[in-house]
Amino acid sequence: MVVDEPVPLVQLAASVGLPVEQVERTLHELAAEYAGEDGGRPRGFVLREVAQGWRVYSSPAFADVVGRYVVDGQTARLTQAALETLAVVAYRQPVTRGQVSAVRGVNVDGVVRTLAARGLIAEVGTDETTGAIRYATTGYFLERMGLSSLDELPALAPHLPDIEALGADTEET
Repeated sequence: MVVDEPVPLVQLAASVGLPVEQVERTLHELAAEYAGEDGGRPRGFVLREVAQGWRVYSSPAFADVVGRYVVDGQTARLTQAALETLAVVAYRQPVTRGQVSAVRGVNVDGVVRTLAARGLIAEVGTDETTGAIRYATTGYFLERMGLSSLDELPALAPHLPDIEALGADTEET
């Protein structure tokens, strides 16, 4: 409850001085208990494994109440352009802004800045050929999507064009 990102299993085991297997078993038991899967009453919080770590969240049953409390009526939803850009990054990472622009057919500079500012994507190096900055999704992205890894993304990538086929003329330096 005191961390702002999921804590890896090994780190949790080291913190409590117990074997990894025992901590993992206990975490799964606690997650089931908190969710009410053991026949007990569901709690106001859940324990979930996401982004290759464990974290306590408010229960989905109370999402409306918690949401109203946290945002006090304000919404911070992503625009359609941001969602499309995020999808391209997620499925084709690491990718440059030029490559994302080529897939979407529009300039994505502002959208990429917004996604980076929200912590959903981050710079992960540069393209060896063009020197353009490459972007990838973050652990925060996985956490917000409720995923443990990118392998859990739905099979959409085959429908996107190959990055190599997009041409180097769209790259920024």
